[in-house]
Amino acid sequence: MLHHRLTIPALAACVTFMLALFISSPTQGQTVGAVPGLGSPLSGLPLERTGTAMHAGSWDRKGRNGDFRTIEPGHPLVLLNYHGAGIVRRFWCTVPSDTKIRCQLILRMYWDGEKHPSVRVPLGAFFGVGFGKQVDYRSAPLEETSGGYNCFWPMPFHKSAYWTITNETKHPVNNFYWNIGFDAYKHIPKKMLEFHALWRQENPVPPGQNYVILNTTGRGQYVGTALFMQDLQNSGLEFLEGNEMVYIDAPKHSHYYQGIGPPKPGQFMPAIEGTGTEDYFCSGYYFNHGTYSAPYHGCVIKSNKLKRISAYRWHIEDAIPFKKSIRFTIQVGPWDNIRAAYASVAYWYQTQPHPVYPKLPPPAELLPVNPVPLFKVPHAIEGESMVPQAKATSGYVGKQNMSGFNGNWSGGAQLFWHGQTRNATMTIQLPAKKAGDYFLAGYFTKAPDYGIFQVLSHGRKLGHPVNAYAGSVMPTGRIPLGRIYLNAGNNPLVIRMAGKARESLNYFFGLDALVLKPAP
Repeated sequence: MLHHRLTIPALAACVTFMLALFISSPTQGQTVGAVPGLGSPLSGLPLERTGTAMHAGSWDRKGRNGDFRTIEPGHPLVLLNYHGAGIVRRFWCTVPSDTKIRCQLILRMYWDGEKHPSVRVPLGAFFGVGFGKQVDYRSAPLEETSGGYNCFWPMPFHKSAYWTITNETKHPVNNFYWNIGFDAYKHIPKKMLEFHALWRQENPVPPGQNYVILNTTGRGQYVGTALFMQDLQNSGLEFLEGNEMVYIDAPKHSHYYQGIGPPKPGQFMPAIEGTGTEDYFCSGYYFNHGTYSAPYHGCVIKSNKLKRISAYRWHIEDAIPFKKSIRFTIQVGPWDNIRAAYASVAYWYQTQPHPVYPKLPPPAELLPVNPVPLFKVPHAIEGESMVPQAKATSGYVGKQNMSGFNGNWSGGAQLFWHGQTRNATMTIQLPAKKAGDYFLAGYFTKAPDYGIFQVLSHGRKLGHPVNAYAGSVMPTGRIPLGRIYLNAGNNPLVIRMAGKARESLNYFFGLDALVLKPAP
């Protein structure tokens, strides 16, 4: 006995667009219309479809087995060219496994004779996976499975459909296969909106600014996000602290509130504000259970080593309608203070015409961003490593991630002593492999609320008092502290808060690293 199962994508083709269920109309001939009262995607299958099944693909027109095409550099290959009304149901393709191919083949879709594409996305990103990777996953409208790339977003068109793919690599792309299945009709309802998808990137995202996934005008509904996030300053995955902020039908030239500090008069407030990036993707705690895929959301790439995330979220059950415009943004870190490279694909349906998309960057900039090596002071004893044994007479000692500030801190973090008062002391343990004389140098932090400190060893002052006040947060660089005798093992080193500059707001202290060099 043969057993047949309806796959997730097949279910999605019905779930995502109930207008795709058809009934006959005696007065209009082959016409598509909505069927009310059908809640299950399976329940619509017995209803007769009145459209004509159509297909475009790469099969060998000569009846042999050369069912592929070669895409020459700089030349578009036409995938679909149909005149008339219809709805695309399925798009499948497969390409050689290569990062450049997935990043530098550009897919474009034009509806109803428009001059500018409604879809313009690198091929790999269109299918929901970033960084030029191929990752097997399954979701309702998009998936990658065992070398195949599948799309089940329904795509209506009223007059024509024209698709191209352009090779922006420097070499021919061989063995490109595709199939496009669509239904043809004499006409479809005027209210049917057209499918759009736009890829964009910012490297890096400007500090203090939300990353903009989509900013468009018209009438429609937002249905999906694929977001690819890459840390550039060794902050780990802290960029995931950013909230999505969606502005709907804003007046022209609005000044948007971006979630940093209290709102100011006249700022346009988001209609939707979330609680964190992984929360938007229906997950939690920095995707702490790792990668997964579900029908409407998933995380397909998570690398703590490379500090990158590729995730998707389909608004199939909760499409976001807009009447005039939509601006879909997300914070990069809690206050847009993480240096990161973001790329994304926005998916939505809207009326035509749509705004013309900005030009694509040069092909080399379509490739994944390489992670930045972690900055390290040579031979450093990291300040944050001394936190567990630190003891202060007042205040609190902890580790502070410095990735949100301009400048380089060794290991991306520091020991942070805060809440203390004048003349308070903090004792840390300075390790030495063997007894002897050493030259000691320190790397500290300056900031608007830092004090004046003195380093001491066994009651003897090392170097001069250091005024750590500055108008902004910055590393001090190397500060020589002089010669010191150390026993093998841990040696107590005291930091005394001697005072503060008049301009300083507090007595805080930051230790980035200490460096020992054997003295002759």
